[in-house]
Amino acid sequence: MRGLLFTELFAMVDAHHPPELLERVIDAAHLPNGGAYTAVGNYPAAEMTRLVQCLGHQTGQPLPDLLQGFGHHLYGRFLADHAEFFDPAQDALTLLESVDQHIHVEVRKLYPAAELPVFLCHRPTPDSLVMLYRSPRALADLAEGLIRSCITHYGRPYSVEREDLSGGAGTEVRFTLRPTMAATSSDQTPAHE
Repeated sequence: MRGLLFTELFAMVDAHHPPELLERVIDAAHLPNGGAYTAVGNYPAAEMTRLVQCLGHQTGQPLPDLLQGFGHHLYGRFLADHAEFFDPAQDALTLLESVDQHIHVEVRKLYPAAELPVFLCHRPTPDSLVMLYRSPRALADLAEGLIRSCITHYGRPYSVEREDLSGGAGTEVRFTLRPTMAATSSDQTPAHE
């Protein structure tokens, strides 16, 4: 797993909690490297799992909420650091459709060893999108946070339905995005969810 995810998790925790919380989380996770990560390194996904579980234990926040919050944080970082991926897309569905065919292709050029999730997409209608997430790391909650942040960023509301196709393991999840009533009946941008 890319070190960037670890460093950004730490940045998110530091931004929202006292510094000693991160120290407690790292200590509780019993990491072989003591929590020393670089953005360009590769690390076992099990270490991320331990960190998130320890963070949930320390904060009392459910793991799905933590991972979705982390997805929101990452979207903001990706937007700030890689605007070239976001600028050509005119709406959330266009950007989300491009994840596997464009964005992940570019990521692999920069980081050939990156183990990325797969997102298979199709549009049942021009205004809806079905995304099939596949990853052995079972981070569908993180993916949902990224998806919801993308929707918020582009300003047109969509409902996000989620169906776990892996029997609760979270390794294969279908996300279905449909415009909400506000989007189909008015051109006004609604308040964020």
